[in-house]
Amino acid sequence: MNITRLSSYFLGALFCLTLVASAQDKKDIHAKLDAMRGGIVKIRIGLEDFISGNGLKPLSSDSTTLVRLNEIVHADLDFATFYEVIGVDSFYMKHMELKVMNLLAWSQLGADYVVKGDATFSRDSVDFSYKMFVAKSGMEFAHGKFKSLSQNWRRLGHTIANDIIYYLSGEKGVFDTRIAFISSRTGNKELFVCDYDGANVYQLTNNKSINISPAFTPDSRQIIFTSFMKGYPYLYQYDMISGAVEPISSYPGINSAAEVSPDGKELACSLSRDGNPEVYILERSGKIKRRLTIAPSSIETSPSWSPTGNEIAFSSDRTGSPQLYIMDRDGLNVRRITYIGNYNESPDWSPKGDKLVYVSRVDGRFNICTIDVTGDNYRVLTELGNNEDPHWAPDGNHIVFSSNRGGTYEVYVMDSFGNEEKRLTTGGGNSNPAWSGYTR
Repeated sequence: MNITRLSSYFLGALFCLTLVASAQDKKDIHAKLDAMRGGIVKIRIGLEDFISGNGLKPLSSDSTTLVRLNEIVHADLDFATFYEVIGVDSFYMKHMELKVMNLLAWSQLGADYVVKGDATFSRDSVDFSYKMFVAKSGMEFAHGKFKSLSQNWRRLGHTIANDIIYYLSGEKGVFDTRIAFISSRTGNKELFVCDYDGANVYQLTNNKSINISPAFTPDSRQIIFTSFMKGYPYLYQYDMISGAVEPISSYPGINSAAEVSPDGKELACSLSRDGNPEVYILERSGKIKRRLTIAPSSIETSPSWSPTGNEIAFSSDRTGSPQLYIMDRDGLNVRRITYIGNYNESPDWSPKGDKLVYVSRVDGRFNICTIDVTGDNYRVLTELGNNEDPHWAPDGNHIVFSSNRGGTYEVYVMDSFGNEEKRLTTGGGNSNPAWSGYTR
């Protein structure tokens, strides 16, 4: 299969890559993945150091690129929920009197699969290829070839890791996605964006005002957010390609908590134009299509679309304290989902369609929790500090959130089981994270 892909960072340079890949029957790997999802027993990947493909000693700069590529692929694969990476063990090699690792040695170290990669450099570009083998049998499981500008080694590394994850699981990797967040590092609450792993932090707005609640459009080309740049909480759209900011909704009162429908045609948000905050659906232009909730004495907010676009989860204090509800996209068939805890808010619907992640006050602290859309299987994922603003990654296997566990609010990621927590930001005053969709 030959696929030519043209891709770019939203804010960076373009580069072109060509992929050639094949894979054997994935029946065994899928069975193992399904068996693991309740209690994780991770699939182990042996990752060999990448080498020069033409047999010549690479230039110093090219050697550095090889090391960086290996580090990126290692970190990406290790981040994936159901996998862990085994590196080359020099002590084991010395003990077994091995000059190079072979598949039998990798298998004895516990590796299920082994990835070997090599790169050929020419001027400012790199041709990279990898092969992945089943450690026990030696069968080639998948392979891929890529071409990129050398300066885009980070993007190339993410692309390689995404490809490996796809051929192992049949699911896209998140290593080429972005995370938007709000930071007060400049003295104001401005909109920023970074790579999924916290690298390449970039400031988007500079209106010296208060900006909150970013949300990517499904194609990840725009970010919808609330800003006080005109003195009132209005909705705006930031274009990731041009950098243009356009107003969307400026109705009297609060315009907030916006999320674009999965088909990209509509916008669910909370407006207080008629008094208290209620959930509305707007056209992308900002024109009101319909009001979904009618609760004059309560706050209705934080709408989140189901992956099908047929239902919307939201938060309401209509019973006296914030709880989570689900309704049809026309506002009918409203049912309450949460009954544990007296303060539950900020729902975000999993891309897999089965769960909501949200904020719940537990023992006086705010924690990130999940619950099935049926109201079953309530689970607390966090333990330290106060935790807010949860959003799913597009794979449904990871969650981004903010926490003050270290004294100031920072952005963190974790897997959907509450494990593998990692801090993405430093310096304090970082909150309101939102994960982009797949960029291609």
